[in-house]
Amino acid sequence: MANLGYVQITRICNQDCLFCSNPSTGKIINLRVAKKVVDDYIKLEYEGLIWTGGEPTLYPHLPELIKYAKEKNIPSRIITNGQKISDYKYFKQLVDAGLNHVNVSLFSHKPKIQAFLTKKKDSFDNIIKSLENAKKLKITANINTVINKYNADHLSDLVKFVIKKFPFVRHFIWNNMDPLMNRASKNTDTIPKLNDFELELHKAMEFLNKTGRTFRVERVPLCYMAEYAHYSTETRKIVKNEERSVHFLDDQRGRTRQLQWRYDKVGCCGICFLNKICAGLWQMDKYYSSKELYPVFIDPIKIKKMIGSNE
Repeated sequence: MANLGYVQITRICNQDCLFCSNPSTGKIINLRVAKKVVDDYIKLEYEGLIWTGGEPTLYPHLPELIKYAKEKNIPSRIITNGQKISDYKYFKQLVDAGLNHVNVSLFSHKPKIQAFLTKKKDSFDNIIKSLENAKKLKITANINTVINKYNADHLSDLVKFVIKKFPFVRHFIWNNMDPLMNRASKNTDTIPKLNDFELELHKAMEFLNKTGRTFRVERVPLCYMAEYAHYSTETRKIVKNEERSVHFLDDQRGRTRQLQWRYDKVGCCGICFLNKICAGLWQMDKYYSSKELYPVFIDPIKIKKMIGSNE
């Protein structure tokens, strides 16, 4: 995948997710500054922009910003909770401005669990409407899912539900929870163990692979991905020497460029064949136990070749 610039344009949201990494602060980006960010990413030869938040659809100038990016010949995507784009007229306004893709955050196909995790009763229903709108508007949609304690036992059922109802969805993204991120550290009951989701993640990956779809997995060590190691976000970045750039609204962070994709490792990692292309374990022995790690003996050259042929 080409380098894409992530731009945080608002810290306002209409959900209250238990594990939110960027909870509401009321901040929004100045439109003039946002346009300058677009220009800067073009100079850096980035091939696309992903507008994030908070909830980017709550940014009052989003249609104008998307139109500006389109005029500069750089495509726009959004990462959205799917609440506001359940309004067809608003969604169409974004598409007419130049939006060509959405990443919709869905944590469970069980309405009560989705409502519990987001603290919004109609969250699931709105997401269904949003995906129906995406189909009508003929734009592509991915599903983003944060792996947590409450969905760890039905990741594969979630995937099967989405594919059955919305077969046009071709790509899924799983992010294992970052326990240090704001609300997650206050809601530790949401943090899974690696073996809580190992089987379900494998079943989900297997199903998507068989149906010809693609996916990415982040913050999951390769011993928990086995033959699907070439779909690890970090491993792909390591092999292809790619970076990630995020423009934060926080004064302390500003624009950050992630060039290193290494976390912590333990003794058994040293004999693992995939050690050099595995990022390791995020927050090892703080929230995720090193005792859950184990070596695997899969040819890393094969994985590198699969990454190269699966751009």
